[in-house]
Amino acid sequence: MGKIADMADQQAIDQPGAAGDSPSKGRSLAALDGLNFFLADVQSGLGPFLGIYLLTVPGWNPADIGLVLTIGGLVGLAVQTPIGGLIDKTLHKRSLIIIAAIATAIGAFMVTVQPSYSVITAAQVVTGIAGTVFPPAIAAVALGLVGAAAYTYRTGRMQAFNHAGNVVGAIIFGLAGYFITVRAGFWFASATAILVVGATLMISPRLIDNDVARGLAPTEPGKQHKKPSGFKVLLESRPLLALCAATMLWQLANGAMLPLSGQELALENVKMGTLFQAELIIVAQLVMIPMAIMVAKKGKEWGRKPIFLAAFLVLPVRGVMFTWWDQPYYIISVQILDGIGAGIFGAMFVLVIADLTRGTGHFNLVLGAATTIQGIGAALSPSLAGFVAVAAGFHVALFVLSGIAVVALIVFVLGVPETANIPDEGPDVPSPEMQHGS
Repeated sequence: MGKIADMADQQAIDQPGAAGDSPSKGRSLAALDGLNFFLADVQSGLGPFLGIYLLTVPGWNPADIGLVLTIGGLVGLAVQTPIGGLIDKTLHKRSLIIIAAIATAIGAFMVTVQPSYSVITAAQVVTGIAGTVFPPAIAAVALGLVGAAAYTYRTGRMQAFNHAGNVVGAIIFGLAGYFITVRAGFWFASATAILVVGATLMISPRLIDNDVARGLAPTEPGKQHKKPSGFKVLLESRPLLALCAATMLWQLANGAMLPLSGQELALENVKMGTLFQAELIIVAQLVMIPMAIMVAKKGKEWGRKPIFLAAFLVLPVRGVMFTWWDQPYYIISVQILDGIGAGIFGAMFVLVIADLTRGTGHFNLVLGAATTIQGIGAALSPSLAGFVAVAAGFHVALFVLSGIAVVALIVFVLGVPETANIPDEGPDVPSPEMQHGS
C-alpha cells in the first residue's frame, strides 16, 4: 500500500469537498488498496477451491458441484441490480461492504461444518448475495474519492491489489490443503474478514462525493449536481446492450474453464488436487497484476476497445489449448492466457460502464444490472460444463465453452464502440455514442 505518489491520485485529492485533506485522502486511498487485497483472500476459496473440496472430501460428481455453484450464483443475480440502485442512493457504502464481508466469512466457515447439500447450498446463497455488494460498492467508493479524471488509474490499481490478494489466498489454500486439510483454507478466509472490516473503516466517509460516486458530473463549488437521468436513456443505449450481451457470453465461456481443468487434474491425483488448483490460480493472477497496471497506465492513451478486445481474443484460444494435453504443468502454463484475458476484463468492464453512464447518475445501478447479466453467464457456466463433462467428457465441455467464446468475440467487435472519449454529459443530453454507438 505505502505512500500514494501517482500524479493522477494527487490531482484527485483536489476534487471539490476534499480541499486541505491530502494526508487523509492518501490514507483513504491506501486503505482502499488494502480492502481490495484482503477481500480477495476472503473470497479466494468460494469458487475453484470449493469445487476441489466437494470433489475430494464428500466425493460429489462434477454435475452436482456445478449445480450447487449455479444455485448460489443465481440467488446473487436476483439481488444484484437492486443492490446497485441502493448503492447509488445510500450514504453508507462502507457499512454495506462490512456487512457483506462478515456474511462471506460466515459462508466460508459454513462449508467446513458439514458438506451436505443443504449446508453447501445455504453457504452459496449467503456468499452469493454478499458477493453482489462488493463490485459496485467498491467501484462507487473509488469513484467518489478520486473522480472521473483519475478513475482509470485507480481502477487498474485496485485490480492489481485484488490479484495480488488472490495470489496470497491461493498459496495459503494450496499449502493448507496439502499439508493440513482443505478446510484450513476456508478458516483462513473467514479470519481475513477482520482485515477487510479494518481497511474499510479506515476510508474516510467525508471524502467520498456520493454524487460523483453514482456517475453524476462534478460541479463547481456551491452548485448542485444535476438530477439523475431517466432510465430510458440507459435502455436505448445500443453500446451498453451490446456490452452486456458480449460480457454475458464471455462469462458463460470462461466461468467453468478453470474449475473444470482443476477437477480433471484432481481426479488424476487426489492428494495434489488443491496444489494443482492453487498453481492454476497463482499463474493466472500473477499475469493479471501487470495487465491491471497496464490498464491503469494506458487505458486512456490506447483506448478502451483495443485493450478490451484482447480479453475476448485469448479466451477461445485458451479453451482449445486445454484439450491438447492433460499433463498438469502444460495445463498450468495455459493459464497465462487466463491472466491476460481476465486481468484486462476485470478492469475494462468497470471503466466502459463508467464511460457509458457518465452524467446519468446511474453508474452503480447500471454496473449492478450489467454485472447481473454477465453473472447469468458465469452462474450457468458450471452447470453447462458439468453436465457436458459427465455426458461426453472434459474435453468436449471445453470445446463447447470455446465455441461460446467465439460468439462473444463477434458480438463485442460488432456492437461495442470506443468509449474512452465520451464527454461528461448532463442526463438531459445523452451523448450520441451512448444512444447509437459509433
